[in-house]
Amino acid sequence: MVHKKHAINVFKIESEAIANLSSLLTDDFNSAIDEILTTKGRAIICGMGKSGIIGKKIVASMASTGTPCFFMHPGEAFHGDLGMVTPDDVFIAISNSGETDEVLKLLPFLKDNGNFIIAITGSPQSTLAMSSHCHLNITVSKEACPLQLAPTSSTTATLVMGDALTVALMEARNFKAEHFARFHPGGSLGRRLLGKVRDDMLPIDKLIISSSSLLPEVIQAISEGGLGLVLSLSNGVAKTIITDGDLRRAIEKYGKDVFDLKAENFSSSNPLVISSDTSIQTAYDLMDEKGVNTLIVSENGKAIGVLKK
Repeated sequence: MVHKKHAINVFKIESEAIANLSSLLTDDFNSAIDEILTTKGRAIICGMGKSGIIGKKIVASMASTGTPCFFMHPGEAFHGDLGMVTPDDVFIAISNSGETDEVLKLLPFLKDNGNFIIAITGSPQSTLAMSSHCHLNITVSKEACPLQLAPTSSTTATLVMGDALTVALMEARNFKAEHFARFHPGGSLGRRLLGKVRDDMLPIDKLIISSSSLLPEVIQAISEGGLGLVLSLSNGVAKTIITDGDLRRAIEKYGKDVFDLKAENFSSSNPLVISSDTSIQTAYDLMDEKGVNTLIVSENGKAIGVLKK
């Protein structure tokens, strides 16, 4: 029970820290967003230790939502990586104290290079904050750490400030789901929005039967096909479809006489067909609209596959 109590206390302290961020927000936030939006370069995020770890997450969020950016370790930067920084880049430096030596050492170069500097600190009067063009204040009243040593509330506040930057940039760019999908082609959303039906369809080779096939033949074909359905074609065009559900309904309706019927007597005519170059998302939307989970895929008017949701 005592462990749960500690967890609840952490939630309370960190949620209060996040709630207080809105009172610390100034017009510097607007200036930071405007500068990132208009720069011809990239956003470079830099931080040491825990701040660096949070910085990497902010980079990942921004990059996936349309803001070109990368993470730079301050130690590596001081030993050569500053060569990657162009004058057009916006430099976002993270340091809760605002006095992190490894970060401060970069300021002379950044100023000489003409970079716009955005500081994220918990100390508005710190060297980093006072040396930057914009300061985003992430001051917290206390850490969730009982020793007040391990960064907890402060790193959470930094993360949330990074999310605020990310979302504000998304809104300013009118960033849509289809844009997100372009940067996530390997994810399910990317596959559905960018992928074509032909990319996800299954072959129909083992699904084709004759309209005169009897029930045992139909059952065998459905089992061998493994998709719970079979088709009959006419000149390459899907004319009828029989699913597991059609079989059950036929047995319920005709009883033992179903064994004397041909496939055409209990199949569904004119199955839903979709073009192979249609997006997967459009195909899924059609399935939802029609209340089905299968579409026949056609190309040049001929059935070539099946798409199942």
